[in-house]
Amino acid sequence: MEKVALFVFNGDPMCFVHVLLNALDLSAKGRKARIVVEGSATQLIADLASKENPLQGLWQKVKDQGLVAGVCRACANKSGTLEAAKEQGLTLLDDMQGHPSISRYQDDGYTIITF
Repeated sequence: MEKVALFVFNGDPMCFVHVLLNALDLSAKGRKARIVVEGSATQLIADLASKENPLQGLWQKVKDQGLVAGVCRACANKSGTLEAAKEQGLTLLDDMQGHPSISRYQDDGYTIITF
């Protein structure tokens, strides 16, 4: 099975929506897709859970399908969304000095795509 890790660093919702859509599309087509929320994208964590956010439905769908690998612990802490990530039950990734390691996903056979 082809595996794809989507690392989203960009905190622009217009970019983030493409990560969500691509993860769902890859999964629907039989690929193993995982989203890693990094950098300024961690600023979106709290707002994504809000019913008023137009991305909330897609965010919930990728979470329900287990497509979110996790959130960068260091970046979520810096952006003030660490507690929101914990409240949503998201895995905090910190295996590379507080940040997620891309090489770990490469070692597991994932193709890396960054946004």
